[in-house]
Amino acid sequence: MPLSEHEQRLLDQIEQALYAEDPKWANTVRISDPRSHYKRRLIKASIGFALGVVLLMVGVVINLIPLGVGGFVVMLAACLWGLSSWKRMNGFGDSSPAPGAPPAGKQVRRQRGSFMERMEERWRRRHDER
Repeated sequence: MPLSEHEQRLLDQIEQALYAEDPKWANTVRISDPRSHYKRRLIKASIGFALGVVLLMVGVVINLIPLGVGGFVVMLAACLWGLSSWKRMNGFGDSSPAPGAPPAGKQVRRQRGSFMERMEERWRRRHDER
């Protein structure tokens, strides 16, 4: 339902007041693409991974085992964080089905799947034939 002319003017006035009061925040809010958020998270995860590698190597060279283990944990956490951001950025982490997608219980044979999916499909077909 479209806004009336009066409501549209009020909305424009509020928006202008917001831009005048805090332009940095208004610019941040104006960005509507969530992928930019996930790209920043990927960059931060990459930096965290590099920091973990440095900590791990320093721990090995100095022979300080807790530092090396800490570096490994930082690397692992950064990888998991980056992977979750990458999945969400590319739409793999969505739990809601895409529009037009089949219901959860039904499988649709894809034209081209991953190697493991094709092997599993072949295994199922062989099992069903017996």
